[in-house]
Amino acid sequence: MTTLEFRHVTKRYRVRGAGTMLALDDVSFALTPGRTIALVGQSGSGKSTIAKIITQLERATSGEVLLDGAPIPRSGRALRRYRQQVRMVFQDPFASLNPYHTIRHHLERPLRLDRVVPPAEVEGEVRRLLERVRLDVDATIDRRPHELSGGQRQRVAIARALASRPSLLIADEPVSMLDVSIRLGVLNLLADLQRESDLGVLYITHDLATARHFSDEIMVLHHGRVVETGPADDVILNPQDPYTRALRDASPDPDRHFATERGAR
Repeated sequence: MTTLEFRHVTKRYRVRGAGTMLALDDVSFALTPGRTIALVGQSGSGKSTIAKIITQLERATSGEVLLDGAPIPRSGRALRRYRQQVRMVFQDPFASLNPYHTIRHHLERPLRLDRVVPPAEVEGEVRRLLERVRLDVDATIDRRPHELSGGQRQRVAIARALASRPSLLIADEPVSMLDVSIRLGVLNLLADLQRESDLGVLYITHDLATARHFSDEIMVLHHGRVVETGPADDVILNPQDPYTRALRDASPDPDRHFATERGAR
């Protein structure tokens, strides 16, 4: 079983003329297949810094990041294998896909680079991936991103992340830039894929309503520190930290939020 661990991770950024800025302060958690952890906090709380460290776009100042008990590799084939196991869905479906390439190209590339299937089976695997994210294959495969809606683009981005058959998925605000009317459909798709493939999902969001409904566990970040963590219902219905209570009170009622979205479908 693939396990990603943060052990007492701290991250400081150098700020010209101001010394350093503390972005993460002694953060620890473990992400395993079959479970979804929601990482909740306002802008600047450290959520995206965690994602960048996981994907090796940034390095921790101190502490350890481990995959199955071993430090994350920093270069070479080992790093490539790591990135095949841990994939990311970015916030902006308008920027994460190359506008000059077809959807077929976007999905073929990771299949060929990671040698997921033999060359003769790449076409069939591309079509299967599009079917998994509930897109019309023939109407989508040879289009370019600008010809698709935002929700369709994000489904393509999810298919691309799944192409390498990862064990863990980092979803960084995956619906925040989509129309409200289609957010629930994309989140339901992620939840179904998580169950089907036994994925571990780190769901990064500022939205407590979706965090409660689409995660097993919630971690609340405030100024780079984990101020509360626990089962999703416990954290939302009985928050212990004042910051968590303030976030909950400032959020729409989760049940009303989802009832409204379901009624709009």
